[in-house]
Amino acid sequence: MTSASRHEDRRKNREGEPAPTRPILFSLKIGFFAGLIWGLVRWLATGLHFTSVSQGFVLDPFVPRAWLTGVFWQFGGLAAFIAMSMLAALVYVALLGRLPGPWPGLIFGAAWWTLGYALAGPYVGALPPLKRIGWGSIVTDFCLFLLWGLFIGYSIAFELHNEAAREPDREGSQGSPQPSS
Repeated sequence: MTSASRHEDRRKNREGEPAPTRPILFSLKIGFFAGLIWGLVRWLATGLHFTSVSQGFVLDPFVPRAWLTGVFWQFGGLAAFIAMSMLAALVYVALLGRLPGPWPGLIFGAAWWTLGYALAGPYVGALPPLKRIGWGSIVTDFCLFLLWGLFIGYSIAFELHNEAAREPDREGSQGSPQPSS
């Protein structure tokens, strides 16, 4: 018996159904991929000058700002964004994990943007005040945080609330065509 098949046997309960998802481990995985995917998209947006906020904005309170323009610190900023996303996914499961659907994720992303860009970011010096960032950066980063929050929230809701059960039955829809009236 291979190790993969033993792992699958352990993941199944006595009736042969898959074991329930472990919310903490699942949220860490979702947070990692949310940070990786949306961090790379944000990096692209920064490279295309859609936003003037550096990729390393999460590291800004911890290192001199002049360092953040280097390639090494850009990767460090991506790693920090991934770590922040993993933390955010844990917070999502703790606070909003019981809510189904996409709306809690959108609200979650907007809340993180508000916390980071409007409140804590300017307070700790990681970001300039909103009036100095510019509308292009505000809109770009707000939309990216909405999508980031949607990714985290809906991925967690889909897994923990069995959103697939709400999908239409594929077998029932493949019957004979209805006669035209």
